[in-house]
Amino acid sequence: MNSWLRRRPSPSRPPAAPAAQMAWPGLRPSILQLIGCLLGLSTAGAAQAASWTLSVQNASGQPLGDVAMAVEVKGQTGRAGAGSVAQMEQRQRQFQPFVLVVQTGTAVSFPNFDTVRHHVYSFSAAKKFDLKLYTGTPTDPVLFDKPGVATLGCNIHDEMSAHIVIVDTPFFGKSNAQGQLRLELPPGEHVLKVWHPRLGSPLLSSFPLRLVPGQEPAPLQLPLR
Repeated sequence: MNSWLRRRPSPSRPPAAPAAQMAWPGLRPSILQLIGCLLGLSTAGAAQAASWTLSVQNASGQPLGDVAMAVEVKGQTGRAGAGSVAQMEQRQRQFQPFVLVVQTGTAVSFPNFDTVRHHVYSFSAAKKFDLKLYTGTPTDPVLFDKPGVATLGCNIHDEMSAHIVIVDTPFFGKSNAQGQLRLELPPGEHVLKVWHPRLGSPLLSSFPLRLVPGQEPAPLQLPLR
């Protein structure tokens, strides 16, 4: 057979470019790797976020409302950011709410919506202050700068009382009438701190909290007085 009739071999084709280079031909591999790492970290962080229902009961298994609950994630603590504020109102000669939970470093105002004057005070170790007879809202709020429980009273109306619970974590709240509080938390080993007026202590009680993906934590039972 003549050599000119022989089939010539096909020229070799260059290897296909990686998908990432095909999508962004102008980017260097190191930049593409960085983008991949950032996307991976973002996905991992999103996967760790979860919503958990924390439940609290009395010794008989009945749900408890107005329980201050705070979770120190991995045992870590932290103060509120600058400008954090909250409010404890006075209406119909009562403090509202009865239990207020705030993060350490929060400034609390005490507006009086009644037609009578109030004299708000606290002798608690967590925060001592004295707002003498006033109507409206005092000019300066009270800064709650260390953790604990501040019990409030009115020097004019003895039936008025309330509590401000100060916690060292941004993960906190108060149980509802069903004894539940829902928080966004990562799984793992944490510390749960709780307080209720009928626990009979000015200090928060600490309990281990283990959060397992796909499994709600067991209800916490408190021995109330």
